[in-house]
Amino acid sequence: MANIENGRRQSADTRSIRTISSSHMDDESSLGSDSEINGFTSDRQTDKYGFIGGAQQCTEGQTREVPPEVLRQREVKWLDMLGQWDKWMIKRFNKVRLRCQKGIPPALRGRAWLYLSGGKMKKEQNNGKFQELDSQPGDPKWVDVIEKDLHRQFPFHEMFVSRGGHGQQDLFRVLKAYTLYRPEEGYCQAQAPIAAVLLMHMPAEDAFWGLVQICEKYLPGYYSPGLEAIQLDGEILFALLRRVSPLAYRHLEKHKIDPILYMTEWFMCAFSRTLPWASVLRVWDMFLCDGVKIILRVGLVLLKCMLGTREKLKACQGQYETMELLRAVEPRYMQEGFLVREIIEVPVTARDVEREHHTQLKRWRKNRGELNFKPPPRMHGARLIMLAEPPRRQDLQQNPTIVLEVPQPTPKLKKGKEERKSKKKRSIKKAPPIDEIPNPYSLPNDPPPPPSTPPAPPPIRRGTLETVPETETEVLHQQPPTDPPPAKESPLQRSTQSLSSTEQDTYL
Repeated sequence: MANIENGRRQSADTRSIRTISSSHMDDESSLGSDSEINGFTSDRQTDKYGFIGGAQQCTEGQTREVPPEVLRQREVKWLDMLGQWDKWMIKRFNKVRLRCQKGIPPALRGRAWLYLSGGKMKKEQNNGKFQELDSQPGDPKWVDVIEKDLHRQFPFHEMFVSRGGHGQQDLFRVLKAYTLYRPEEGYCQAQAPIAAVLLMHMPAEDAFWGLVQICEKYLPGYYSPGLEAIQLDGEILFALLRRVSPLAYRHLEKHKIDPILYMTEWFMCAFSRTLPWASVLRVWDMFLCDGVKIILRVGLVLLKCMLGTREKLKACQGQYETMELLRAVEPRYMQEGFLVREIIEVPVTARDVEREHHTQLKRWRKNRGELNFKPPPRMHGARLIMLAEPPRRQDLQQNPTIVLEVPQPTPKLKKGKEERKSKKKRSIKKAPPIDEIPNPYSLPNDPPPPPSTPPAPPPIRRGTLETVPETETEVLHQQPPTDPPPAKESPLQRSTQSLSSTEQDTYL
């Protein structure tokens, strides 16, 4: 696989990711530019996982399709579990394990991986940490090595196919941030495919915390200088093989084939560069649930299938033939359905792994002395990770990635209440209207009184130009019966009445 990936690139691919823009792609890139990828040509069809070609592309008939109605039911169950994650992990973990063995629904795989690994809790407890690390320039020693490795990570996947594309940029950010987060470990090439798999399912910040959990809880010491932890696990694998497949164990022991020769890439990359992609996802579902014992089981299944019968051993009489056989595992043994069944049936528990780990550690100290790098204790699965660091309720709260702004009915009710309150306040504050008393000495330019509340007729005096009611009958009707009869009208008042008659009224 490494030969296929490396042979497709030229030496010019070592240019810095920081100086390449997405609009100016390397002409020597084997798969073209962003525009070419966005509008795929007829001979470049992607599979459902996003692979354009290569050994990990899935073809029809290779994967087991889940009926849509079954997939919908599983999604509902997983959503319920994620909503009450702490209760399920503590009280019903066996059910969680069973659902991981059946396969996490693709739409929820990224979120489930983050919860299983404890990355969700780690992210909430270190809010803003990734942004802080991302803003720093990083150690030039590690930055240069990371940039050279970017194009090697799944070059046939649409996310990482473009030089300087968003996939390679996010991968650079995650790996650089880890070197700043753990400067004593720095960067190991096997971390790049781990981070790339996570980035295919979640944003860069989530992928960073997922990588932190895998490196610290699931595979501690794997990526430290000296690779002592991976050598220890190689001895554990070889000891467990004696019980699972004695024939394969004797063959490897006879030809003195050290486990580090064939299992390094398997374990350090968590089989992400070995198995078909459908099998990779199923293995990761179980690995993040149950821990490193799943990786050991996969290795035991492959060794047993390839070297577990005498007919197989006849074809590999020496060390070279055996190594070639293990580098090219038959596809039928890596098929999703077959591999998952075999993994579940392998009789290796976390207790067996820990017992063998102590045995191999004593032997290591006897033959080689103390370990140069002492990793933190390994956690066997998601449940132990949660029990070791119990999360707060708010750490497990789901944050939706897509937020739709739906108008709420409550603000309208509040607004209506506020309007009613303001009206009440206005009505309370508003004093009762005061009847205006007409000025007995008004001028001719003064406006007439408002028509809505006509004032009472003023007393008639000489020299005033006040208008009087329209007819004399109205005046008589409005006056109480005890009032005396009106005084004799003057000529000036008569002229005023003639101007305000009903037939010629134009301003009242």
